[in-house]
Amino acid sequence: MRLFAGILVAFALAVGLAGLAAPTATADRPAVAALQSALASKSLYRGFVDGVRGPLTRAAILGFQRRHRLAVDGIAGPQTRRALGWRGRPRLGSRAMSVGARGWDVAALQYLLQRGGYGPGRADGLFGGLTAAAVQRAQRSAGIAVDGVAGPATLRALRGRSRAGTPFPSVRFLRPVAGPIGDGFGVVRSSGRTHQGLDFPVPYGTRIGAAGVGTTIHAGYNSGGYGNLVVVQHRLGYTTWYAHMSSVTSWVGERVTGGTRLGYVGSTGFSTGPHLHFEARRYNVPIDPMPRLLATVAARTGGIAPSQDRSERPSRARPTHGRYECAGARVEHRGKRVRRGSWIAREWLCR
Repeated sequence: MRLFAGILVAFALAVGLAGLAAPTATADRPAVAALQSALASKSLYRGFVDGVRGPLTRAAILGFQRRHRLAVDGIAGPQTRRALGWRGRPRLGSRAMSVGARGWDVAALQYLLQRGGYGPGRADGLFGGLTAAAVQRAQRSAGIAVDGVAGPATLRALRGRSRAGTPFPSVRFLRPVAGPIGDGFGVVRSSGRTHQGLDFPVPYGTRIGAAGVGTTIHAGYNSGGYGNLVVVQHRLGYTTWYAHMSSVTSWVGERVTGGTRLGYVGSTGFSTGPHLHFEARRYNVPIDPMPRLLATVAARTGGIAPSQDRSERPSRARPTHGRYECAGARVEHRGKRVRRGSWIAREWLCR
């Protein structure tokens, strides 16, 4: 009888750990997102906090376990969680969260808020003013008490808003440049990585137009391979990304419409030649732009930029820093103060 009970306990433990070893159900994703957030803070995970356990997540777990001389099995079990410190605890649902809270459960909450379309734009495990505002938006939408405190009722509402299997709302994008499309979405590169957007192999200095109405939330150099990069936030959780620019003319907080100039085509970052890399994302998850791409070109005026600096020196956004999501910080970009209502722009600047 004891042997049978022991087998049952071991089986239950294995099933529990398998939730982080190879989660597939939507219910497992907040925990995976919290793990990704913790590993990203250690500079081990360089992917998106998307709640999907893939090769990058596993590699980060293995790297963390080697660094801390733990059993190297790729499973975020109790020992690995303890080694993560405050970022590895407490579990989601074990307490009510409010401004000043930090930990595993806060990162999981931020993932749920982002998935639901409420913000705060990232999952860093720190509950600040932007996370509180996102919680209030979620509470208001769910018709429950709006107090900015994430308790059981708020978590139930967020978990009930899983979008798995729900068709995307109808959103269409203008073409950012005129020209043919080269490598498409999903193409597997020689490195083994999957292409996450569309490539437009157009001449150096071609004017790039915004694909639709939105707000610029990133404008500067990205060291992860995108080079000079502009990201525009649209409605319903969509963003469009414009990479490898020779120069950037937009700025964080700029309100754009279809055709607003964002910059010019170049070959900065990990690029083998002049082209525009264009991505569409929903809640920061890359999606195929083709079904949503119109035949109309966004650029209001075509042609080549008359005077582009071919040295392609990256233009960098000037960040400001502050504890708990820059609470009370003066947020600026190129001398222009970002509008207080532009919470997504502030979130990017405050990293």
